[in-house]
Amino acid sequence: MTTQSSNIVFDDMFTINAIDKGGKKFDRVSRLYAHSKNYEMDMTLDVNIELFVIYDNQSFAMTLASSLTESVPGETANAEEKDRDIWRPDGKGRRGLEEQYDYVMYGKVYKFESNDKDNSEIVTAYASFGGLLMSLTGNYRHMSGIVLGDPIYILLRK
Repeated sequence: MTTQSSNIVFDDMFTINAIDKGGKKFDRVSRLYAHSKNYEMDMTLDVNIELFVIYDNQSFAMTLASSLTESVPGETANAEEKDRDIWRPDGKGRRGLEEQYDYVMYGKVYKFESNDKDNSEIVTAYASFGGLLMSLTGNYRHMSGIVLGDPIYILLRK
């Protein structure tokens, strides 16, 4: 799945396998377990179910981006100018990637873990979005743009 935006570090379609396997822990948050169609990735993600209603076997698009700006290849602008006013609560800012998705969260990649037992190429990236957690497991080649310690946006669309 390719896009115009160079800010997108991962993009794939996922299908939900299970919701709240270990039982529901919070009133408005559910933990979904999903598998991707194109890259054979596994994801565990906490979502606010009042804002993003989910069901078993539902498919959705998931994108990880370093910024919400929609940069076009060949476009030149400094980073500060590109990010200024990208999202404003009064709606007067420039439109970004968030306009194309139903659910957006901002967070940070806090951990990378590799499966060194059998010298496999499988790694897991962990991110926290204000306490809502994500783990993304799969081939390291598909997650090369995800950097430990960097801020990241997750964007979901049904």
